[in-house]
Amino acid sequence: MTLEKKIGYIFKDKTLITQIITLAHGRKAASYERLEFLGDRVLGLTIAELLYKQHPKESEGDLAKRFTALVREETLAILAHNLSLHENLKTNEPELRYNQSILADVLEALMGALYLDGGIKAAQNFIIPLYTDLINQKIQPPVDSKTMLQEWSLKHKLGLPVYNTIDRTGPDHAPHFKIEVKLPGYKGVTGEGSSKRHAEQAAAEQFLKKVSFDE
Repeated sequence: MTLEKKIGYIFKDKTLITQIITLAHGRKAASYERLEFLGDRVLGLTIAELLYKQHPKESEGDLAKRFTALVREETLAILAHNLSLHENLKTNEPELRYNQSILADVLEALMGALYLDGGIKAAQNFIIPLYTDLINQKIQPPVDSKTMLQEWSLKHKLGLPVYNTIDRTGPDHAPHFKIEVKLPGYKGVTGEGSSKRHAEQAAAEQFLKKVSFDE
């Protein structure tokens, strides 16, 4: 199935489709990256407005937690996979089609392309139905491990956690990070992941498990 059929939109400027689905070698000159930059802003505005309207009694802090969970790489990658966007990507490296970071970026590029081709309405007509179920099912504001660790450390008057990159391996299109998180009076704890964000979350999660066990 073509990309246009999948999303229910016919592009006036067909060159935008090529930009979205073309993965350059090593992503060093990926044609979708400028569209991704734009799409990130379009997505952010759309989701922020949705949350503002659907949760009129929630504080800015709770809205921010919901927002972060909805626009994070992991969520975007799942939505991209559900749309089977990987089937339309053009690349000489097949493994790139299943790279979480790339799938997330391509989905944001698609949002940017829709905005350029049809305006904010075209982009929102795609984004809002895509996110409706996710927004409705999140009854309580989600809290990720980094936020939980920050709240715990401030509660114990330890200041903010410090994250340091210990190691980075793998090619540009499939990196692997090892991150250490430190707090005064505690030994550093490490976490690993396919991006700094993932590794930091993993480190924070391990740190929380450690202090929970110690206490």
